[in-house]
Parts: sequence; structure tokens; C-alpha cells
Amino acid sequence: METQRDSPSLARWSLLLLLLGLVITPAASRTLTYREAVLRVVDSLNQRSSEENFYRLLQLDSQPEGDENPNIPKPVSFTVKETVCPKTTQKPLEECDFKDNGLVKRCDGTVILDADSSYYDINCDEALEAKFGRLRNLIEKAGQNIRGKIQGIGRRIKDILKNLQPRPQV
Repeated sequence: METQRDSPSLARWSLLLLLLGLVITPAASRTLTYREAVLRVVDSLNQRSSEENFYRLLQLDSQPEGDENPNIPKPVSFTVKETVCPKTTQKPLEECDFKDNGLVKRCDGTVILDADSSYYDINCDEALEAKFGRLRNLIEKAGQNIRGKIQGIGRRIKDILKNLQPRPQV
């Protein structure tokens, strides 16, 4: 009789282990890749932004080596660029082209790779290259304006000197 009691007990343990395996497997598959976590952050930044166009991932720095635990914050560093798609568009972000001379932002911070967590701590600032590019454009425009004014002054001086020359008497 002991054998008969052991069989149902063994069946219960087998069922319990099977159920436990089913519960644990989905939890393990809920870990995001480094890229997936950053794409989630970009989506969230787009939703919270007050700017009129979407931003898209331009460059993702390499994933740092370290702890494999998805619940430990991982440092991230990436660059986003403004697209031609307004926030009212229904197109997938991947189909949005980058805007010519669109704003570029450098983002740094931390994310958690656990898919159930929406934790991230990211700070995005206008990229230094973009700031210098705009500064260069302003300097070029100012230079063109100054050049035009100097040429105008030169023409007036020429006219004044022309009028100062003695005129032949008739």
C-alpha cells in the first residue's frame, strides 16, 4: 500500500515542478536586450516631449560589460536625431527619415533590462556638434552681413572721392 500512496505524491510533485517550470520560463524571457531597452526609452522620451517632431535612435554606444542581472541599472549612452515625422503621424518610427539639419541630442543615463520595469534615468542634451553647427551658421550669416556693409561703405567712399576730383573746365 505504501507504493500506491507514493505514486500520487510523486505525481503531485511532478505537476508542481512542471507548473514551477512554466512560471519561471516566462520570467526569464522577459529580459530586454540593451537595444530594446534604449528603444523603449526613446519612445518614452518622444511621448513626453513637447517638440513637434519625433526623434529616432541615431547611434547606440556599445553595451558595457558587467552584471547580467536585469534588475540592476545599466549605464547607457546614445544619440537621437529629429525626424521629419510630426507627432500626429501614424507611421512606425523606423519609417521616419531623419530631418536635414534636424536637432541631434546626446543621451546618457541608466536603464533596467527587466521588461516589466519601465525604469530609466536619462538626460538628453543638444549634441555639441549641433550647437557648434548652429554657431558656425550664425557666424557665417554675420560675416555675410558685415561683408555686404563694408562693400556698401566702399562704394560710398569711391563716390565721394570721385566727386572730389577737379572737373575739367570747358
